[in-house]
Amino acid sequence: MSEDDRERWDRRHGAGSHSEVPSGLWLDALGTRIPAQGRALDVATGSGRIALWLAARGLDVTAVDISAVGLARCQVSAQRLGLRLAMRHIDLEEEPLPRGPWQVITCFHYLQRSLFPVLCAALAPGGLLICEIATRRNLERNARPSARFLLEEGELATLVAPLEIVHGEEDWFEDRALARVIARRT
Repeated sequence: MSEDDRERWDRRHGAGSHSEVPSGLWLDALGTRIPAQGRALDVATGSGRIALWLAARGLDVTAVDISAVGLARCQVSAQRLGLRLAMRHIDLEEEPLPRGPWQVITCFHYLQRSLFPVLCAALAPGGLLICEIATRRNLERNARPSARFLLEEGELATLVAPLEIVHGEEDWFEDRALARVIARRT
């Protein structure tokens, strides 16, 4: 990722542009599909809303992001909530994913197509990959993110193809066109 991108994310997280609340309520609806113990990796954690949600469920969470500011906000929130998280300040375009295996990997609103084979391989048997990423249809109503960070229609299912899709949907949610998937390594 370029230094400009890194600085942009630091500014956005410094301004508090991202909520600590997970995107939508669909994660809560997953109920027993997500284990209450084991190792979890939150990719592109930002200010940590998904990592915090996973840790509150009892998972041993590692949060990774390119933004030191986002990770610092996540750490403050974790301390305030009495949660423990491991933080890794890394650029996933340049550095390897933290070593697995993982029972849960989450990737929300971050698209690096070359990372998906690595994510699928890093899951433990029975492990879940949970993703939510905007699609090109999002540009019909929203200027951001740019097309560079958007999935084609149906693409997310293709990216997780080595895994069994447990849940998948693409539609408008809270005025955003999103693709969501929960996929399991068999």
